[in-house]
Amino acid sequence: MNMRSKERKIALHPAHIEGWGRFRSGVAYIAHPELERHFSEILSEYGSEHLLAIGDRRSYGDACLNTDNIAIASERFDHAIEFDTQNGVITCEAGITIQSIAETILPKGWFLPVTPGTKYPTLGGCFAADVHGKNHHHAGSFSKHVRWIDLMVASGEIVRCSADKNSEVFKATAGGMGLTGFILRMSLQLIPVESAYIYTRHINASDLASLMQILIDKDNDWQYTVAWVDCSGAGEMSGRGVVNIGRHAMPEELSIRHQVSPYKVPHRSTIRVPIITPISIVNRLSSRIFNEIVFSRDAMSGDAPRVVSYDKYFYPLDSIRCWNRLYGRRGFLQYQFVIPFEGGKQCLQEILKRCNRSSFKPALAVLKRFGEESELLSFPKRGWTFALDFGYKPGLLAFLENLDELILDYSGRIYLAKDARMKADTFLKMYPDLQEWQNIKYKLDPRGIFSSDLSRRLRIIEDQS
Repeated sequence: MNMRSKERKIALHPAHIEGWGRFRSGVAYIAHPELERHFSEILSEYGSEHLLAIGDRRSYGDACLNTDNIAIASERFDHAIEFDTQNGVITCEAGITIQSIAETILPKGWFLPVTPGTKYPTLGGCFAADVHGKNHHHAGSFSKHVRWIDLMVASGEIVRCSADKNSEVFKATAGGMGLTGFILRMSLQLIPVESAYIYTRHINASDLASLMQILIDKDNDWQYTVAWVDCSGAGEMSGRGVVNIGRHAMPEELSIRHQVSPYKVPHRSTIRVPIITPISIVNRLSSRIFNEIVFSRDAMSGDAPRVVSYDKYFYPLDSIRCWNRLYGRRGFLQYQFVIPFEGGKQCLQEILKRCNRSSFKPALAVLKRFGEESELLSFPKRGWTFALDFGYKPGLLAFLENLDELILDYSGRIYLAKDARMKADTFLKMYPDLQEWQNIKYKLDPRGIFSSDLSRRLRIIEDQS
């Protein structure tokens, strides 16, 4: 990167940045804009460099990395601009977090239409990754509920786009991993809720086929469905797990104490992992113990309904701050893919068999069902999505490459927001709409200044000169 030249209005500071899995990292030059004009100044002063807007860096791989280039941190560009409490529409700057939005809207009886499994991502990051939640089978992905976004493109022009206006720009930016420009602000349609609590049940399944059937049976009637899968079992226990179903609770379903203030959630205590552990404490033995405790706990309690706060239900891992440090210095990789419903059971069974035959046992595995398909680089398509966490050790990358081939055989694809190691030719086969996306990208950014380590590794942006 060329750091020579005149004195700059926007200061840059070198910083070491990691993906959430801590497997990929790099040094970038960071800017911290606070006002819209600061983004224009960045383009004016550094428009010959490679730029990438970043949020809270919750993507697992290298989507948030721009090594030896410029990263524009959005955490100071984080204000709610307008909140229409009658119609449930909120307009915010892109750097605001899911947590801040939830705390603003819940007291007025509204909630996020889609939320990922952590409350720390920014609104801009949620759109750029087009995140999904436990309700994709009903609500689709995040972008389906965004009324419009303001995008600053490479020329400095601000383009307001939506599903109906400048729709090509909108759909290329949803799931475009920040490569179309700076997302400045957006307007989000919320959903009404009667409380800040979730009415939920846990249902045990003794094997993978039973678990999948429960998800199928519960999808129509339950707003939120997700399954934890025990990948440590073998034989008849392979794929056993717990299905969690839920919906927003009504006031009369709350305890007497909580009925008084149904939108108020008691403070949730958290612990913080203070250091990166010298070795991973998330290993085969600890995972087996954890899986046995979870399965036994839910077997004892049966499928009795429970009422829990939205924070505990949607963001269980957020109670342990910096939990990614538990994987030790080498970090971990999350392998999330989606495959069509047709043949899905056979594919998932084969993956479990391969994991059991290998030395690579997932520490955590989560299964969900997707509804309608998304466009261009957005990840969701109708089918089963499976997310597996692997602590890194030698040989893992080759093992995952073999799984890539299986996923391709079943017409599946891998989630870019989680990926840290997929090869470019595999990506091209999994995302056949890439050329259409590249054509839109070229119109918005003909010099390709918006880029990332992810885009270079996967050759998402090709030289079209």
